[in-house]
Amino acid sequence: MQRGFPWFKKEDHVPIKQKAIYLKGNLVVLRDKALEDISNDYRWRCDRNLAILDATHPVRMSYEEFYSLERDELIYENPTSKRFSIDTIDGVHIGNCMYYGLDMKKKEVEVGILIGEEKYLSKGYGTDAMNVLIKHVFDTRELDRIYLHTLDWNIRARKSFTKSGLQEIDTINRNGMKFILMEVFRDQVI
Repeated sequence: MQRGFPWFKKEDHVPIKQKAIYLKGNLVVLRDKALEDISNDYRWRCDRNLAILDATHPVRMSYEEFYSLERDELIYENPTSKRFSIDTIDGVHIGNCMYYGLDMKKKEVEVGILIGEEKYLSKGYGTDAMNVLIKHVFDTRELDRIYLHTLDWNIRARKSFTKSGLQEIDTINRNGMKFILMEVFRDQVI
């Protein structure tokens, strides 16, 4: 499992049946990931330009290998993370977001987002998705802080995150790249 997704260890995960999640914003709906999303996810993860925005490399495995890994992640949920599909209100799958690294002792979690469909960039979809995600996390988890890292040159993302209430607090150098650490606290949004 670790070859494609280093954070995924099958033995740390157990199959969980939970109530389906459907979170509606003004422009988007966040919903549980589904097998039907995998083809878009594969296309986005193979896209060089999207990989650059995510500070990673394009996926080089076959679709079949990717499908198998993604299917396992859907079956064996990780209690410290949750992945969502981002759909338009009309039901078009345009991206993904997630929280991960849930730390109940520190009462914090990291979030991430990807809008994979280019025609939905710079139109408020990412900001709306982040707003919905932040509200959901603070409504369902006893956390005080949500944070993220974004590349320093990704001005579009930084502006979007600022609109969602995240504040830039530090610059971090990691693997030869500069990231901006941004955060928002419960008492700033609730």
